[in-house]
Amino acid sequence: MNRILLTGGFGYIGSHTAAIFEANKEEFLILDNFSNCKANIVEKLEKTINKKISFVEADIRDTSKLIKIIKTNQISSVIHFAAVKSIQDSVNDPLKYYDINVSGTISLLNAMKINGVKKFLFSSSASIYGEPKYLPIDENHQLNAINPYGKTKLAVEKILRELVTYDNEWSISCLRYFNPVGAHHSGLIGDDPLLGKSQNLMPSIIDVAKGFRKNIEIYGADYNTKDGTGVRDYIHIMDLANAHVKALNYLNKSTGINIFNLGTGKGFSVMELINTFENVTGIYIPKKIIKRRRGDVSSCYADPSKSNNILKWQTKMDLAQMCSSAWEFARSNN
Repeated sequence: MNRILLTGGFGYIGSHTAAIFEANKEEFLILDNFSNCKANIVEKLEKTINKKISFVEADIRDTSKLIKIIKTNQISSVIHFAAVKSIQDSVNDPLKYYDINVSGTISLLNAMKINGVKKFLFSSSASIYGEPKYLPIDENHQLNAINPYGKTKLAVEKILRELVTYDNEWSISCLRYFNPVGAHHSGLIGDDPLLGKSQNLMPSIIDVAKGFRKNIEIYGADYNTKDGTGVRDYIHIMDLANAHVKALNYLNKSTGINIFNLGTGKGFSVMELINTFENVTGIYIPKKIIKRRRGDVSSCYADPSKSNNILKWQTKMDLAQMCSSAWEFARSNN
């Protein structure tokens, strides 16, 4: 039996990946401690896939519980989404980020090792590149994370490299995400952070569109970009989720450690994303320029050619589709 464990599987990326795995008839088990998602996500995901979800409530730092879960459920591979991921929060509380993101991952890897499970897909981040030396960024770009969140992802990647160096039975892939946006076509699941918890751009835009905030705060308009606002590689959440199916297929026939960028290869500014949202929805978004955040880079977008060539994965959806699906989800979930 091949059963995949999705840690943090009720989060934004995990839940959309679970929906795709169900569509592909893959067996999976979700593990989550519900610290960073709404309680109704279980019901919403079950409606999305029209099936009861197999899940367990646990913290990745509870190694003994993980050992039992992996053994009892005959887990054959793990996709590790569980993490805290706010750059600003990581600057304010780096110890929390190292505890959950690094110590938690070590706990999970130990539980896997004890059970002889050595196929591991890691949710990494483009933040580990730091301020780009060149664009687009390929997987060989130097790694120079400039905030504690990015540094925890980099620390885990270093641990994973050590692991495969001394034990060649492991097959590991690190997926370096760029900036996921949008929602499932059902409108049932999407980027649905706890109130006041998200600093992601799209949920903030939607808060303004729904009247929960007076304006969108733009962190800096003095970057060396076309309109002064930061440039990012925004990728539709369903394109990103689909990459995990491709990456798992590759994981099952490879060994060692492999690194993949997951992005579109195109950079759009914060202002361009807001303008696209306005064009798609017909809603004006008041804007307020404030000072830059510590730990933010000016421009960051991917060279995804390695993922395109090796994983046979391509992004399909554009910025307008990201905005329209995000708004459809927001309207369906008042």
